[in-house]
Amino acid sequence: MGKPKLIRVTTVPLSLEKLLEGQLGFMKNHFDVIAVSSDKNRLALYAKNEGVRHYSVNLTRKITPLRDIAVLIKMYRFFRKEKPQIVHTHTPKAGIVGMMAAWFARVPIRLHTVAGLPLMETQGLKKKLLVIIEKLTYRFANKVYPNSYGLKDYIVENKFCSAKKLCVLGKGSSNGIDVKYFSMEGYNTLFQKEFKEKMGILKDDFVFIFVGRIVKDKGIVEFIDAFTSIQSTTISLLLVGPFEEDLDPLPLATLQTIKTHSKIVHVGYQQDVRPFFAISNALVFPSYREGFPNVVLQALAMGLPAIVSDINGCNEIITNNVNGLIIPKKDTHALANAMQVFLGDSKTYQDLAKNTRNSIVENYERSKYWSHLLAEYEALLFQN
Repeated sequence: MGKPKLIRVTTVPLSLEKLLEGQLGFMKNHFDVIAVSSDKNRLALYAKNEGVRHYSVNLTRKITPLRDIAVLIKMYRFFRKEKPQIVHTHTPKAGIVGMMAAWFARVPIRLHTVAGLPLMETQGLKKKLLVIIEKLTYRFANKVYPNSYGLKDYIVENKFCSAKKLCVLGKGSSNGIDVKYFSMEGYNTLFQKEFKEKMGILKDDFVFIFVGRIVKDKGIVEFIDAFTSIQSTTISLLLVGPFEEDLDPLPLATLQTIKTHSKIVHVGYQQDVRPFFAISNALVFPSYREGFPNVVLQALAMGLPAIVSDINGCNEIITNNVNGLIIPKKDTHALANAMQVFLGDSKTYQDLAKNTRNSIVENYERSKYWSHLLAEYEALLFQN
């Protein structure tokens, strides 16, 4: 008897690369794994690296009903052909299309992971539509996996589905973190000196770093305003990530400041973010909404204390005044004050830094999460 078949679906391959890195490669030891996503060429490269099969569909992150119906039909036919035991979706668009297709195709185990809810920061008719889509996704699924306990509470409080359908694996996250990969090993003082010079950052500057999409929802406007309000010539701000001018553009004034300020360095999307963490002193992550942010795990694993907004996920990784500081979201003044604490109170900063890496190694090591997920799959297969 062959291995049971597992299909994992995301809207874009970037989610497979960043949110599920290594996971499908691990699961292939136990399942016949197929990755389904858009962007055929990029998906094929990902699948080759993970050693799994792949199937490309024309999903988009935007609201595109006619295209989505065509994808639904295509995915339904694919599921009928492959007859998987499990279909597991991630991201909102892949969730609704993938869970509907799996339900129509009578896939016995239909699972969806929730790694953040865009509707939290949406208003009006668009929010109502997103709520309907979210509820439908959960209805077509057998089980739903919020990747943080705060997200689970939000889903229950807003009656998206019953609590019995929900499960948070381990301490949270969608994939855990490779603590051997994210470490300071190999990034010595000489490397830090030379890489800072390459980035145009003075060797004695205190560097605040942000890693992620450079968009309003990530709190970038407040971060830039807080940074520019601090009267110091010995700090730098390092932004690692792409702009998204079509989905969530920054105000022109914020964009102009990023492009012209002499102490702000924007390097765009980077495949390997470790060198940028290695030359930084603290992560600032003032996001408005998250599921369970990998970047906070990565920064702490590399010894950086973090300033994060008081939202689910962030406030589960960070314990205030233990391994970082928690501030209200959308609060420029509170963010500036927290940054000033790091700059002006070296003892507090050092005490927080001492507690960073161990908190991640103990709770979020990647292989532990994979074991939790594998056990969940096996239990569901046994029940079916």
